[in-house]
Amino acid sequence: MPKHLMMLVIGLFFGAGAGFLAAASYGVTLDGHDHGAHDHGNAAMASMAHNHDTLLPVPEDTPAPEIALDLQPEGDDAWNLHILTENFRFAPEHVNTPAVPGEGHAHVYVDGVKIARVYGPWVHLASLPEGASELRVTLNANSHETLSVGDTPIDATVTLER
Repeated sequence: MPKHLMMLVIGLFFGAGAGFLAAASYGVTLDGHDHGAHDHGNAAMASMAHNHDTLLPVPEDTPAPEIALDLQPEGDDAWNLHILTENFRFAPEHVNTPAVPGEGHAHVYVDGVKIARVYGPWVHLASLPEGASELRVTLNANSHETLSVGDTPIDATVTLER
């Protein structure tokens, strides 16, 4: 191996090691982000705060959004999910801003676990669990609350049998 490549490998090895040691000295870990580890009510984090479980009723003077799902197979183990809406506009450019009636994004859940936030009507789903799976999609405001009519979330569910 040429000398300059050997020096590069040695430098990368020791540089990575020094990086891990520096991170460890600051308490950095590689176990991911714990969504419950910070207070969503903290004023300093207000711009990042969102609660997926909070309902936001559609104003009575606004037509309520409607949702339906069309799930189509793609190959042996993938699916294309079409989120059909009325009185609703996907507005990725307004995510994390105050709620505006009739616009926002959607959350996709598989067997009760949120797998995606989507900003358009089509979602490609790969590697779904074997057996029966329940796919649920909620319509959400720009500020992330689940849109509702009164206490009823605006959502749609489809069961997939694999």
